[in-house]
Amino acid sequence: MRVALVQVASPDEETQRDRISRVESLLRNLPDVDIVVLPELWSAGYFHFKDYRSGAEGLGGNTLTMCREVAKSIRSYIHVGSIIEKAENGKLKNTSVLINQEGDIVHTYSKIHVFGYKSLEASLLTPGDSLQVAEASFGHVMGTTCYDLRFPGLWMEMSNRGAEIVIVPAAWPAARRKHWQLLTSARAVEHQIFVIACNAVGVQDGVKLGGYSRIVDPSGEVLGECGEEEEVKIIEIDPSVVQQVREEFPVIKDRLINYSEIK
Repeated sequence: MRVALVQVASPDEETQRDRISRVESLLRNLPDVDIVVLPELWSAGYFHFKDYRSGAEGLGGNTLTMCREVAKSIRSYIHVGSIIEKAENGKLKNTSVLINQEGDIVHTYSKIHVFGYKSLEASLLTPGDSLQVAEASFGHVMGTTCYDLRFPGLWMEMSNRGAEIVIVPAAWPAARRKHWQLLTSARAVEHQIFVIACNAVGVQDGVKLGGYSRIVDPSGEVLGECGEEEEVKIIEIDPSVVQQVREEFPVIKDRLINYSEIK
């Protein structure tokens, strides 16, 4: 399958509406791919905290409406990265969404580990409380978002639930880029999965984003990686490699499930 990592910036001077229009044009001009992956909160801008409430939208908002229409047009899955979702109770969440080739929403995930270090996300957004597996045409897919990379227990649970491909949209700062590269590789090797990680670039409210979107296969090989500027990179992966690696080197089979029982 062909994956398009669409590594985009969210400049302070660009309006949300203009950015959605710009990205729509970019998506409509992609070559044939099976799935498109975007960064975390690209339409709102992760570090544009003062605009979170005004930039929030429901699952029928401008960002998802555009992505659903494009998915049908180009006949590709689109992982929209994430949006600031305004729930019915008025609370805000950092929610990622996977759309299929028919434009239907097939998976959502609200970020469980909201970020507090030099960030207002934890004070503005409500953590998610659900973890679901999506059955896509290319395998069992799950999603996490950015900071979730640092919590191995969450990844253990995804692996236990059958994840074969984990998509990670992010707005990971350049200051900790080495951590981004280390953790995306480590999670792929630990759980013998594909990690498809799409990071933001550019500068938002004085913070430089790290880029280096990448795909790591179940054996830890980096199949492709972007640089630090806006870029689209097409990378081919073979989802069947997950089972091949797990059968050859049975880490998942040998792993204990409940370590709390150990005395």
